[in-house]
Amino acid sequence: MEFARLLFPDFALIVLGCVLCRFTPLDRPLWTQVERLVYHLLFPVLLFQAILRHPIDVGEAGRLMAAGLTLGVSGIAMAYALPCLPGLRGRIDGREHAGAAQVAFRFNSFVALALSERLAGAQGLQLLAVLIGVCVPLFNIGAVWPMARHGQTGLLGALVRNPLIIATALALATNLLGMRIPAWLEPTVARIGGSSIALGLMAAGAGLQLSSLAQSRTLTVGVLAIRHLALPCVAWVLVRLFSLDATQALVLLLFSAMPTASSAYVLASRMGYNGAYVAGLVTLSTILGPLSLTLALGILQ
Repeated sequence: MEFARLLFPDFALIVLGCVLCRFTPLDRPLWTQVERLVYHLLFPVLLFQAILRHPIDVGEAGRLMAAGLTLGVSGIAMAYALPCLPGLRGRIDGREHAGAAQVAFRFNSFVALALSERLAGAQGLQLLAVLIGVCVPLFNIGAVWPMARHGQTGLLGALVRNPLIIATALALATNLLGMRIPAWLEPTVARIGGSSIALGLMAAGAGLQLSSLAQSRTLTVGVLAIRHLALPCVAWVLVRLFSLDATQALVLLLFSAMPTASSAYVLASRMGYNGAYVAGLVTLSTILGPLSLTLALGILQ
């Protein structure tokens, strides 16, 4: 019930965006511009601030970082392999898969930060910040690569132009150099970044077309099964393989069971893919979030 309460605000904003787009003068052209604002300015600022908020102690969190990267690589590999699995060859459209594969391994960092602090206090929040710092670049590259490759736009060019990857790389470098956002600037940066959460989720709702999910049912089941079932099980194995302590284990299991990132919709739309379909996946993933969190924290832990 606690997980559902924490996830409800995100889902409510998605529904609100859907209602506003369809039943008020705030129609689709307006939300297209909102998407551009979130993608190019607001969300990069949020990522930059989240990574800089807590110092990254590489030595202390080394095993957790290794486990997190292994988990991330596992999720990306499973997502990429879906069209090649026995029984699925020819049943998954290549272009739809390129835009939707990211849903299988990316995560909602807003929900993760809230839950980690509630369940493990300041130490849990710091450990999750470490995972965000080392995994976000990997996940963003994993998300962009199939879309760039399928669209024949070139991976390097797509990565260099991706504001989320630019913001993450700059924040990691700044954090490791021991630099911080000046105190007098923090409130302004926090307000800019914080606004991306509500606007990004509402933009996702505005582009929502649940009917599009029926066109790619096999892909839908595949990416959501990886996100909400396979990854928590992989995390359970990694906890033992890397001999993580209790708090690190809690954070890794929490990290593995998150609903997918709401920005997946924005990224797919801005790169010319089926944003409506990805928005539907984000919505279903948000609904499934409490179930995978219960599996990871209630059963596996």
